[in-house]
Amino acid sequence: MKIRLYNARILTMEENKDIFRGEIWIEDNRIVRILPDTLNLSDTTTPHFTWDREIDCKENLLMPGFKNAHTHSPMTFLRSYADDLPLQLWLNEKVFPMEAKLTSSDIYELTKLAVLEYLTSGITSIFDMYIDPDAVARACIDMGMRCVIASGLNDFTFSIEEIERYYLKWNNNDPLISYKLGFHAEYTCSHELLMQVAALAHKYKAPVYAHLAETEKEVEECKEKYCATPVEFLDSLGMFDYGGGGYHCVYMTAKEMDIFQNKRLHVITNPASNLKLASGIAPIAEYERRGINVAIGTDGPASNNCLDMFREMFLVSGLSKVREKDAASLDAIDVLRMATANGSAAMELPETDILVEGKLADIILIDLKQPNMQPLHNIPKNLVYSGSKSNVLMTMINGKILYESGNFYVNEPVDMIFEKCNEIVHRLTATL
Repeated sequence: MKIRLYNARILTMEENKDIFRGEIWIEDNRIVRILPDTLNLSDTTTPHFTWDREIDCKENLLMPGFKNAHTHSPMTFLRSYADDLPLQLWLNEKVFPMEAKLTSSDIYELTKLAVLEYLTSGITSIFDMYIDPDAVARACIDMGMRCVIASGLNDFTFSIEEIERYYLKWNNNDPLISYKLGFHAEYTCSHELLMQVAALAHKYKAPVYAHLAETEKEVEECKEKYCATPVEFLDSLGMFDYGGGGYHCVYMTAKEMDIFQNKRLHVITNPASNLKLASGIAPIAEYERRGINVAIGTDGPASNNCLDMFREMFLVSGLSKVREKDAASLDAIDVLRMATANGSAAMELPETDILVEGKLADIILIDLKQPNMQPLHNIPKNLVYSGSKSNVLMTMINGKILYESGNFYVNEPVDMIFEKCNEIVHRLTATL
């Protein structure tokens, strides 16, 4: 399909490139031309297309889609079910018992509900960790969502052999899906199991991702068990010899940050979830000063409730300013980069980071004609400090428009997805 997006403001997210007026041409799933308004389109050197569709963007903003670099999509069924509890109680008494009742079909349907919300928030890629990778992958393929799956290996689910099978299957199956090695967390995995993960990482020269340093309790228990902080202990196993990263990273020592710098690991911060579970505030400004790549995730809809990257961006900036006692600790454009290009780096999706010719057409259109985006003193700052889901006019993934002006263009009626998910919740809670 050939699509022309014209009469637009364009924010490519390239370093040191300002917003400009122009148009973007898409053929199949790729950006084939980005043209400034100053270009003479009658020039014979400019190729001409017979368009399947031409969209007048009405001077609104085209930009790369947001990358939700950490989430647990099927946990939509726990939204507002297990709120106002500390992390360990929340996990052990509310989340784990309910998750044990899920079927593969449940996970498939619940993931589709999350995808709908991602689309309304301008999210074009997710980094998902859950207990049935096949069901999550199938749902994302059917809905058109780009998904990187992270292994959620722990002592209670999966085996190292299953993880290897998933790794081989989903890195050679569908262009929308890729798979990364990982494990749930140090505290849910035995020493032996962690050594097996590290060995697998060495076998495939692959990065590894996990929940890291999310709470003080987690860190102190690791120190008691292994006489080392989580990152130090895992690094001693060779876990990060081929890269990877950590979700949350709220309580990191200077030595752990050194490891992240030296191994070029990624920090994926989840401010709303960390606030809601009272886990703490991550030292994002320090990570930035050290040149550590920081991406942003919502975490799952049970610990956050809202899969909204606009809210996450505001919290990343605002919480950093409070933590550092410095209103200049993070610039809005750096936070916007965390939600876009940095997320692509953390997820190893280099063809989705910026808008340039030849990259994948994962593009969103932002409505600038709403009161919260006016006046247009500084559009990137407006996005971070006053933007909201209501500003997302269009979400395109892999060259396909999946959400536009409040309408979804997915594989089944939205009401049917809602109905199926509510039926699942009623069944799961009926035995309580």
